[in-house]
Formats: sequence, C-alpha cells, structure tokens
Amino acid sequence: MISKWAVRFFQMAELVGSWSKDPSTQVGAVITKGNRIVSVGFNGYPHGVSDSADTDDREMKLLKTLHAEENAILFAKRDLADCDIWVTHFPCPNCAAKIIQTGISTVHCPEQTEDFLSRWGDKIQVSQEMFEQAGVSVNWLPLNELDRKAN
Repeated sequence: MISKWAVRFFQMAELVGSWSKDPSTQVGAVITKGNRIVSVGFNGYPHGVSDSADTDDREMKLLKTLHAEENAILFAKRDLADCDIWVTHFPCPNCAAKIIQTGISTVHCPEQTEDFLSRWGDKIQVSQEMFEQAGVSVNWLPLNELDRKAN
C-alpha cells in the first residue's frame, strides 16, 4: 500500500511532465526532502534554444533535449544529499549517473509497462545496476494503486 504522499508526488511529476512541449514523450520529475518539494523538472530544450521539437527529427531532438531529471537537478540550486526523486519514467543511464552523483538516495518510479520494457529494457537494466552499485534505492510504485488512488 503506497502512502498519500507517494501518490501526491507522483501526480505532481505527471503534472510537471505535461508542461513539456515534446509531442511524443512527456516526462516529469519532482525532487523532495521529507514531505517538501525541493525542485521540479520536465524534458525539453534548453532556455533560448529554438523549441522545434515538433519539426526536428528524432536524432536532433535527442541531442538537444534535457531530461526531466537533469532539469530538476539543475533547478534545485541546493545540496540534494538524501533527497528523493519521483519520476514518470525510469531514468536512463545518463540521468542515473547524475542522480547518483548528487547524493539523491531514492528513486520512485511507476512499474514499467511491457511496451516500455520492450523499447527501453536494456537501458533500464544498466540504470538499475548503477543504482544498486551506488546504494540508491529504487521504489517501484504499483500502477494499480496509482490508478485507484488517482480517482
């Protein structure tokens, strides 16, 4: 059974992700300390870079995009040791490295769907191994409980 706070922070990550202008993938991240929000981030192009996510090809979009976790870390402007991060999608290896390096202690993420695993399973495995080696906890949030509590 997940807590009300877990549902709230995950819902906040979903809301923040909806701010992304990316037409295909909207990802949100919320960094917390206790029951306080420290920072939020969503995937998108850096400030001042022409936001052409809908016209750039996939490869160009991937080169220009900052991930939600990166933006949340960059906007935090404080020590993130022992904070938690709530993400709508499991972090890629590059974001996992940044999460580890900042001292964030726990990653909260929804259980991954079969479709997501079929597309990104190899990267998820790398990130999981990195978190395990670095002592970062991963808390998989049951989709059925998130759906039920959201209503």
